[in-house]
Amino acid sequence: MMKRVLIACEYSATVRDAFRARGFDAWSCDLLPTEGDPRWHIHGDVLSFLTGMARPWDLLIAHPPCTDLAVSGARHFPAKIADGRQQRALEFVQRLLDAPVPHIALENPISVISSKIRKPDQIIQPWQFGHGETKSTCLWLKNLPKMVPTDVVEGRSDRIHKMPPGPNRWKERSRTYQGIADAMAGQWGDYILKTERLAA
Repeated sequence: MMKRVLIACEYSATVRDAFRARGFDAWSCDLLPTEGDPRWHIHGDVLSFLTGMARPWDLLIAHPPCTDLAVSGARHFPAKIADGRQQRALEFVQRLLDAPVPHIALENPISVISSKIRKPDQIIQPWQFGHGETKSTCLWLKNLPKMVPTDVVEGRSDRIHKMPPGPNRWKERSRTYQGIADAMAGQWGDYILKTERLAA
């Protein structure tokens, strides 16, 4: 039976489709409609779909919004703390980390998750996975191995940081790099299948 994978807070379908390409029953879930094939997208609040499904999830990969958490926006923290936005964002992260799923990965940039919940298990960069850019990405892991670089390349462009303002800037900044998505599907997918075989 195919392992079930839920990619939370993903509209692009990048990670979802990387897992589907490897034979997993992978679904994306987001408040936004997907840019990919809608047949495997759940349009709604992911917290409503973590339990009660016909078959439980084997792996959850979550990309919670970083708007109220990333230290790059620290100058706005006083207002976000005062009106409760940051606390609500942290509670959302904690509920994802506490989800009743055997394998969990949660990613976010450098953020207050590290000080308010716990430090990440790993920090990766796009240039470790075939993209000559910098974007520190923290990973909080449950029953998953740390990612191993697959294609260390030259170039250290901070394209994401220099992206001009615009209505879709936040969407473009949140996209997962294809090389990282492929590595997640390959490494974590194989790990889950191997763990199942050893337990059988």
